[in-house]
Amino acid sequence: MTSYYVYYRVEAARVPELRTQVQTVFDSIERATGVRGRWMRRRDEPATYMEVYENVADEKAFEALLERETAPLGLQRHVERFQCA
Repeated sequence: MTSYYVYYRVEAARVPELRTQVQTVFDSIERATGVRGRWMRRRDEPATYMEVYENVADEKAFEALLERETAPLGLQRHVERFQCA
C-alpha cells in the first residue's frame, strides 16, 4: 500500500474557497477509491497545506483520478509517495 503526501502553498485570501474545493475532491476520491483524504496546514508556515491519502491500493488509477480531480484547483502541487517499510 502506498500513501500520498501532496503539498502546496496557498494565499490566505484563497483558503476559504479552496477549503470547499478540497472537500469536493476528497468526496469524489473517496467515492471512487474508498480512500479518505485529510487536509493539513503546516504549523510553522501557515501558507503551506498538505493533502494526505493513505493506504492506496491501485496507484495508477489513484494517480490518474487525483490529477483529474485536482487540476481545477490551479495550484502547483508537489506529490510524494511513501510505502510501509
